[in-house]
Amino acid sequence: MHFWHPSKRYGVGIIFIVGGLGGVVFWGGFNTFMEYTNTMEFCISCHEMQDNVYQEYKTTVHYSNPSGVRAICSDCHVPKPWGAKLWRKIQASRELYHKLVGTIDTPEKFEAKRLILAERVWAQMKANNSRECRNCHSFEAMHWEKQRRRSREKMQEGLKKGETCIDCHKGIAHKRPITDEDDD
Repeated sequence: MHFWHPSKRYGVGIIFIVGGLGGVVFWGGFNTFMEYTNTMEFCISCHEMQDNVYQEYKTTVHYSNPSGVRAICSDCHVPKPWGAKLWRKIQASRELYHKLVGTIDTPEKFEAKRLILAERVWAQMKANNSRECRNCHSFEAMHWEKQRRRSREKMQEGLKKGETCIDCHKGIAHKRPITDEDDD
């Protein structure tokens, strides 16, 4: 009887309990789905990714290397901090729109857009100081003496200039599109 006709005291309590439980269930479901969208299986579930960039990625050091460490799509393309991750997921809604309208649904369409797509990712990485690269790679942890002489010199030179990973490492996990820089 009190549930249907609660007093003010119990009515407010029930509202808080139901609202709190509803919030927990919503948050749990929302966060679980966000994490699911960070899996390799989700990333390559559409044929555009399966047939194009995934095939390239499988030939790179990020996929297979002597240490046995593998970076997956979300390691490079989704920030770890929650707010930045949420913003990236919102931006991904544009990618869903283009999936629906077939912007890159054939290898030819994908190749025609490759440079534009790559430049967006490069600009984002430049703007955030290659944050996702630094989740795994840090200058502080590098063994400079174990690098090839030329690599060590270029990395240290870039560090002094304030450059970020993507300034030199474009095309590290996917085929690098030809840019105006390449014509120089």
